[in-house]
Amino acid sequence: MASLNVGNLGEYLREQRRQAQLSLRQLADAAGVSNPYLSQIERGLRKPSADILQQLAKALRISAETLYVQAGILDERDRDEVETRAVILSDPSINERQKQVLLQIYDAFRRENALEEEDGAATDGSAPAPGPDPAPGKGSGADPDTTAVPPTN
Repeated sequence: MASLNVGNLGEYLREQRRQAQLSLRQLADAAGVSNPYLSQIERGLRKPSADILQQLAKALRISAETLYVQAGILDERDRDEVETRAVILSDPSINERQKQVLLQIYDAFRRENALEEEDGAATDGSAPAPGPDPAPGKGSGADPDTTAVPPTN
């Protein structure tokens, strides 16, 4: 486990608290920690446990992973994914169900891309090649060169 980066964590927590328009006391109450303890975390004097970080993240409505990265608990290479999740989770313009759906779609895309990379597929961001055309006489039944355009009235 990486050493805890307590100073940056405290600054980050303070900024998140201010963006959420919460007082120190309001956040402490919402997270179930004491006001002095939260103050010490924000000033970089205390090293909170992963459980406390999770409680703070829930109260701030951000991902716990974001705080874990700030604290040095999670590896930096996971930062992009964590930040993307944090942005989705902190967006006040979408509801909780919509946030969860977005995260599920995001996870599906990441899994799909990881599989493509494992298979040696191109990772240049281009769209996948279309599948094979249906056999003659099957599919839509329309010849693309002779498809009629409906008249307009």
